[in-house]
Amino acid sequence: MVILVDDARWPAHGRLWAHLVSDTDLDELHRFAEAHGIPPRAFDLDHYDVPEDAVARLIAGGAHHVSAHELVRRLIASGLRVTARQRRGR
Repeated sequence: MVILVDDARWPAHGRLWAHLVSDTDLDELHRFAEAHGIPPRAFDLDHYDVPEDAVARLIAGGAHHVSAHELVRRLIASGLRVTARQRRGR
């Protein structure tokens, strides 16, 4: 099991945001997020949205830094990816 984090590139609420995912297990992702101070409200079905200032701390805590493309590729390969269609409830 590997926890992955990408670069903070997505603007919202006056900040830049990154994504935190697991390549195998949502329970492990939740435990990692909790242990590193990421609140449950940051979870969005298959990933956590994390602020730019948390990325270095997450990497220091064991998350593997990858590109956004690699993060999505590995999330899809894990079977944990929630598609846009699934997000819309179709």
